[in-house]
Amino acid sequence: MTISKAEQLHTVKRWVRILDGTKVRFREDRREGIINGLTKLDMGPCRNSDSRAQCRINIGDSDWTLALEDDLLVLTDVDGVVLMVKQQGEYCRVATQHLQAAFAADQFVKAA
Repeated sequence: MTISKAEQLHTVKRWVRILDGTKVRFREDRREGIINGLTKLDMGPCRNSDSRAQCRINIGDSDWTLALEDDLLVLTDVDGVVLMVKQQGEYCRVATQHLQAAFAADQFVKAA
């Protein structure tokens, strides 16, 4: 039995990008940073669900690194709203809904 393309579309999870300016924490070493875009990778197995890129994260004045979305935790305030730099409250609430629709609840963590 074969699966039609229409059926495949319903079973594939739609990739949702973590928005620029979102504050994140690395799961492994607990460093924190701010999403600063995507970097397209031409080679290599470690890529986001879009199969093309990794998140670019600003981790200091001029320091940045690349990471997969699965390796990151999204930081929230005490009310569960995603923390973002230079964004108004309403935009942060919309960003929260956008990300909560795509990521598991354990990928969100309250900031210290």
